[in-house]
Amino acid sequence: MLRELISILRSRDPLRDMAENFTAMLRKAQEAIMRAGDIYFEGTTDPKVRGRIYALDVEVNRLEREIRMQVISHLSLGRSSSDLPYCLLLTSLVKDVERIGDYAKNLSELSDFRKTPLPDDETVAELKEIRAGVESAFERLAGVFTESDKQSALEMIQHGKAMAQQCESLIRRIAMNDSYDACTVAVLVLGARFYKRIGGHVLNVLSSVVMPLHKVDYFDEDEIQKLEAQG
Repeated sequence: MLRELISILRSRDPLRDMAENFTAMLRKAQEAIMRAGDIYFEGTTDPKVRGRIYALDVEVNRLEREIRMQVISHLSLGRSSSDLPYCLLLTSLVKDVERIGDYAKNLSELSDFRKTPLPDDETVAELKEIRAGVESAFERLAGVFTESDKQSALEMIQHGKAMAQQCESLIRRIAMNDSYDACTVAVLVLGARFYKRIGGHVLNVLSSVVMPLHKVDYFDEDEIQKLEAQG
């Protein structure tokens, strides 16, 4: 289904404009997540860095509204009914990207709740690995979506689901670590939770590459296994 969408987006100006705006949303959200990670792990205090994250979030929100308006305008013109599912798909996906922008702000603000650097231990090292995995997935996301690369999407979905489980396991271990003070526990638990949610929204976008429209945001294991068997 997504391959048909990409074909239409490339051939018709209104839908192509929507696709370009959506790609721009992804890129801006990606930058926001990377900058937020710098603040969270390094304790960057430069207000310009935080200001850039907020500015990117504003731009992501603006693009979300613009895409919605483009969808409404396009469908109001009564053009081909075949465009309807693709427009519905975009209105669903832009919400996922918008939420990522919010989580970037939330992640960057966690540094306000600690007075000392994060511990230099295995827990933080694992959280840094999770960060790297999320950012790597985001780096590939736009290309996988635009090219409707089902094989890569399936691989990323499986990796993303495993990472989500890793986040949950890490959260439990942080909560039971008696060597951390309450502030450190809160900052680490929330950091892991935010990265899990960011990764979850990335998975939602990836699901549009492999799942039919009515199953976007869901991961039917039987259907995924069938797709993997097809290669």
